[in-house]
Amino acid sequence: MPGYPRGGLSSFPWKSILSPLTNDVTLDNWFAWILRHRHGEDRAHEHAVRDEVTRYADRVLDFVQPHPGMTLADIGTGDGLVAFRAIERTGASIRVLMTDISSPLLRYAEETARSLGVSGQCAFIHGCAEKLEGIANEAVDAATMRAVLAYVQDKPAAMRELYRILKPGGRFAIAEPILRDEALEVCMLKRLVDERAFNTDDPFFALLLRCRAAQFPDTEEKARSLSITNYGERDLVRFAIDAGFTDVHLELHINVRTEDCLPWETFLRISPHPLAPTLEEVLEKEFTRDERRYLEVRMRAIFESGNQLGAERIAYLTAKRP
Repeated sequence: MPGYPRGGLSSFPWKSILSPLTNDVTLDNWFAWILRHRHGEDRAHEHAVRDEVTRYADRVLDFVQPHPGMTLADIGTGDGLVAFRAIERTGASIRVLMTDISSPLLRYAEETARSLGVSGQCAFIHGCAEKLEGIANEAVDAATMRAVLAYVQDKPAAMRELYRILKPGGRFAIAEPILRDEALEVCMLKRLVDERAFNTDDPFFALLLRCRAAQFPDTEEKARSLSITNYGERDLVRFAIDAGFTDVHLELHINVRTEDCLPWETFLRISPHPLAPTLEEVLEKEFTRDERRYLEVRMRAIFESGNQLGAERIAYLTAKRP
């Protein structure tokens, strides 16, 4: 493909096109997370994250089976990874419609398309997933979303929009993080702290709760009200059925593994999702100097022990418009 680096998109120098946007005061949290806070601006970790999300993108594309001559809508395109991967895999005759609520990310994706020499195959549409006004009825052969519905408050409306834009027989595929368990863990920690269940004067757990509650809801009421935690994998199936889709298939992938051995300074600059502050921001804004010093020593010791487990839950959903 013209403009594509040897080795594919995973070896594309994404940072090289970032500089024209860095001084733009309209940069938003979506842009900041994808280009900075997802990997803490650590080059080695950035490559690891890029490889991981490329595997997610490939799995989504495997479901919709892109082929020459088709029109693909990538909803919530972000930096354009899924769309550009579809072009890389399929060739010059596929057309991709790339939508996003973030204007800076759309400009970033547009600049990437120019750098890759594929602008003629791409259209860029600003808007939210619940109201795809820039795409006509029955206009696309397939649609994809990766980590988009998690940040959409009205998920049934977004699913109905997918149905509307797909041609009869068209397929969609999504990959969504399931973050409800993270919220439930924080809720349980709050309950234990409130009930003084730890039977100790050690302030660590109370401070840890304040830290975790800055990134995830700490009550079930808050969890039900936030888009990232108000659904589970079975809800995704129900949304698809209610919208009119058939051949609905869902796979829930849960991976529990030892956390990557990152430098502590990198870990501080990472946030778990676009709506959350980084750990560094939480420590600076929510704690006194003495509280931060105490908490950071304890957390760093746990982090650098190499025994910390992390769980990743991703739901892959695909369906067909009859």
